[in-house]
Amino acid sequence: MLKRQSPSTPGHSRELAADGGALSMSHNDSRSFFNLSQLVLSAGQIKPSPALKHSKITYFEVEIVDVQSKKQICIVDKVSPASTLLDVKNKFHKACPQWYPSRVGLQLERNGPFLKDSISIQSLAVSSIITLYFTDLGQQVGWTTFFLTEYTGPLLIYLLFYIRLSTIYDQMESRKNFRHPVVHLACFCHCLHYIRHLLETLFVHKFSEGHTPLKNMIKGCAFYWGFTSWIAYYINHPRYTPPSFGHKQVSYAALAFLMCEAGNHFINVALAHQTNSGNRTCIPSPTYNPFTWLFLLVSCPNYTYEAGSWISFTVMTQTLPVGIFAFLMVIQMSLWAQKKHKLYLKRFYPEVRRKAAMIPIIF
Repeated sequence: MLKRQSPSTPGHSRELAADGGALSMSHNDSRSFFNLSQLVLSAGQIKPSPALKHSKITYFEVEIVDVQSKKQICIVDKVSPASTLLDVKNKFHKACPQWYPSRVGLQLERNGPFLKDSISIQSLAVSSIITLYFTDLGQQVGWTTFFLTEYTGPLLIYLLFYIRLSTIYDQMESRKNFRHPVVHLACFCHCLHYIRHLLETLFVHKFSEGHTPLKNMIKGCAFYWGFTSWIAYYINHPRYTPPSFGHKQVSYAALAFLMCEAGNHFINVALAHQTNSGNRTCIPSPTYNPFTWLFLLVSCPNYTYEAGSWISFTVMTQTLPVGIFAFLMVIQMSLWAQKKHKLYLKRFYPEVRRKAAMIPIIF
């Protein structure tokens, strides 16, 4: 008789063991994977994301002190590091409404220079408290208003003398004496000069600082308006005598005047173009225009052309008031040119060291 095989034979036991082992292994793997997942999730929250970090912002306190009495006027608090001096002036104006930002002058030291509005507060900070000295700059006007007022006066004043008002000249003498052609030419050149200045003020020049003291405008107007009255009175006088060398002197001087006016205009346009294109850190350089080639010899050719215009006008009219005015203008523009030339030497020494400030012959 054949015996029935028991299910608990070694072969069947191995199969059951294998199945059971597989089940136990899969169960352990799933538990291990679950534990690993939990570990990863918990580990991700140990260190917070950098985006969730909050940096603590340090605010400054600006103490404003009167420069004369050394008494504290006010404290501008909660000034962020990104703020500029203009922001501080606006907050100071809110605290003290009588002080407009345009007439507020702030200094780090009592005898130091006035700080620019664009300067960063963080660059001034040594500690969390910044002390600035306050000076009242007086009534302020915009630069555009300054130049428009300064240049409009000579234009209108000269025309009043040119038409020979009865309150200025004797009418009988005015009708009797013949006007020399240079009188009409001088009026044209003088008006052209100031019309160019007015148009460049409106459409060419870009002014860095927004305001200037009113007293400066009064001084400038007194200088230009006063000299224009003196010049126009002599040139348009019925007894005015023409230049000694006649037509040739007038023609050559007028041609030189027009060339200097054109050169001055093209130089100003070139400077404004370099400023608008963001090349403030570059030294002004000549362009394809021949009038700008004077940049190769001098640092400030606009002053060279301006001086040339008034010297040419002096030769053309041959009058003492124009000569005195031209002499004073040359001195003033020489000082401006020297100041700007020194600034160029600090920034662009290799390129500027062989140039003159205003007069090409003097190096």
